[in-house]
Amino acid sequence: MKKIILLLLITSVSFGFYSCKKSFLDEKSDSAYSPESTFKNVAGLEAGIAGLQASVREQYTMQVTQSLLAVFQVGTDVALNGLDAGEAAPFHNYSLLNSQNPAAVSYWTWAYKVITNSNQIIKGASDSSAVLTGVQRNLYLGEAKFYRAYAYNFLVTLWGPVPLVDQPLDKPKTDFTRATLESLNTFINNDLLFAAANLPAVDAVSKPGRISKEAANQLLAEVYLRQGKNDLAEAQCMNVINSKKFSMITARYGVKKALSGDAFSDMFIYGNQRRRQGNTEAIWVQELEFNIPGGSSSLDQHRRVWVPYYSNVKGLLVADSLGGRGIGRLRLSPWVINNLYKANDMRNSKYNIYRTFYYNDPSNAKFGQKVIPVPADTLYSIVPFTTKWNHFIATDPTGNGAYKDLITMRLGETYLLLAEAQFKQNKLPEAAISINVLRTRANAAQVSGSDITLDFILDERVRELIGEENRRMTLVRTGTLVDRLKKLNFPQNSTVQAFNQLLPIPQTEIDLNKDAKLEQNPGY
Repeated sequence: MKKIILLLLITSVSFGFYSCKKSFLDEKSDSAYSPESTFKNVAGLEAGIAGLQASVREQYTMQVTQSLLAVFQVGTDVALNGLDAGEAAPFHNYSLLNSQNPAAVSYWTWAYKVITNSNQIIKGASDSSAVLTGVQRNLYLGEAKFYRAYAYNFLVTLWGPVPLVDQPLDKPKTDFTRATLESLNTFINNDLLFAAANLPAVDAVSKPGRISKEAANQLLAEVYLRQGKNDLAEAQCMNVINSKKFSMITARYGVKKALSGDAFSDMFIYGNQRRRQGNTEAIWVQELEFNIPGGSSSLDQHRRVWVPYYSNVKGLLVADSLGGRGIGRLRLSPWVINNLYKANDMRNSKYNIYRTFYYNDPSNAKFGQKVIPVPADTLYSIVPFTTKWNHFIATDPTGNGAYKDLITMRLGETYLLLAEAQFKQNKLPEAAISINVLRTRANAAQVSGSDITLDFILDERVRELIGEENRRMTLVRTGTLVDRLKKLNFPQNSTVQAFNQLLPIPQTEIDLNKDAKLEQNPGY
């Protein structure tokens, strides 16, 4: 059964249908590799962290169907539904969004899976019998607590108060209740403060892709903004900036430096995304590898979601120059395409937003001519798109999966979080200075304090982070989802209501929680 729910995920008990005698229900691990024994030394904890990293990656690489990723963009201000495979439809027509929604079930399940795996590592590393130095113990605890906080912040942002599970459970539990928002926030904060105090700096992590103290600082800044602790958020952003470990990409670099392009687009080219590949903005990059066991699930659908289905048009062949094989599961909103960018903004260059197609099939009579799309092709085949997820491998031209790294945190967003924290403290000139760091790199016009509003900051996030940020989370966190949808993308989302700000708790969770009432979010 594909729907693995919280009630099953949080238990390590396995039941066999051999007998109803109690002895068969007693847990007894005959393996030397059970969590109770494995996560108590360096070798076991290294394996545990590798597994935890794989679980975290599934947030953006798991595949229920190919449109699952689209739910973080469709039904917001930045995107419309494209060639939908099912999950995104209720986020385009909110009247269909209910507690059976597959996307809500999938991501609720994902988050509690990460929490469960984190709790197992925390329990093992905390055990007094673990063969670890104090520094090693705190390092593994810091990593696991970071990931646990990351998952809980995801849940609290999108669902509000949720059940708090802070220990591995060794038997089924059917009496979950929603914790208070205050207790969840305190729990998340404590995990991240511990992580920031005990994780190494980004240039001292033991392996590429491991979590650093700066990643904990950045996540804590976002968490504090959600909680309205704007001065603390500002301080965490400054911790990242003042570390001097990162710098804005302002010049060409990397594997395609000699080809046409610009400094901004270089960051998202396969082979340029990692810190050791020259990406000086990279704070946390989840690394994927092609054709290496364990390097990727091959299910990452970013390219299929963001790159249009141009190969469905006669005369257009799948090509590296067109981003590889896309399916167009979403398309950018008219506001993004027509109104977001001003003149000379590098982030709107042809290397970053692809707008004009030319027939590339030599056997077609129109070869080399500009494509003039018919209306039907403008739904998901011939539409402008961000090039951040362009990816083509000659040995895998059909592109069942993608293998680009996931740039989860970078310095550009640090300045956006900083500007938001400063704006919310009425530090408008300081917020303008922070925004201008990005606009200077983009060759965009400078702004002053009088230009800074929350809407302007949210607009700037799109200019800088389209295709990178979880837009739904940003708008829910700032309480602006419904308002901005109505202002900027309403004709295609006219059924949205105020309660759609939060997602529904999966009905399966409520039904199986037989010994306590797990409250549903209002409206569902």
